[in-house]
Amino acid sequence: MDLELDERVVLITGGTDGLGLALAERLTSEGARVAVCGRDGGRLESAQALLGRDVLCVEADVTNTVDCDMFVETTVKHFGRLDGVVNNAGTASSTLIATSSDQVWRDDYELKVMAALRISRGALAHLEIHGGAILNVLAVGARTPQGGSTPTTASRAAGLALTKALANEVAPRGIRVNAVLIGLIESGQWVRRAASAGVDIDAYYAQSAQDARIPLGRFGRAEEFADVASFLLSSRASFVTGVGISVDGGMSPVI
Repeated sequence: MDLELDERVVLITGGTDGLGLALAERLTSEGARVAVCGRDGGRLESAQALLGRDVLCVEADVTNTVDCDMFVETTVKHFGRLDGVVNNAGTASSTLIATSSDQVWRDDYELKVMAALRISRGALAHLEIHGGAILNVLAVGARTPQGGSTPTTASRAAGLALTKALANEVAPRGIRVNAVLIGLIESGQWVRRAASAGVDIDAYYAQSAQDARIPLGRFGRAEEFADVASFLLSSRASFVTGVGISVDGGMSPVI
């Protein structure tokens, strides 16, 4: 299927590794023009080397309003337009409510919710010119939070509410807003955990998938996330807005 992404411009926060990097690779393979941002200069250089010089790599901290505005405007100035936004920046910060500090909650909310709000808000005027799309990358815990999973699941739930509210607000402007809720996906964080435990990564993935009772029996791959995300950003999903799609191998107990 031709996703008709040729020459479309998409910016991705947290695009220097993991899911964001996989999506950047997928979009460029479809002919899209891509901008990614990150806080780590070394990772930006590595991403640039992998993705090629045609991809715009910008050093930016999305917890900073000035940097958010700069990233959006730099992308538009460089490519001349903006068609898609992917709010992907975030980490898994899970603590017990009884022992977590206010600052942990503030930091998590700033990185996941406020950053997505700022980037999206700054992009709206550009997105409506050609009828663009916003995609928020969340986690299945937004719908089914477990004990010890906050503040991540709380901020992800806020992101889900933001997705629906914004979708309804900007639909008259021709802008679509959706979310992808990920489950357990292969990434560098799991490789590091396996290494610290002295366990082979394949064995680690297999045992973790069994422990999590994933119906498909395995971790997902970043490329599988990228396929779904690319579709939602494309004109092939032109009548899809205000929804959250789980990419989790059936792990979530809710639809």
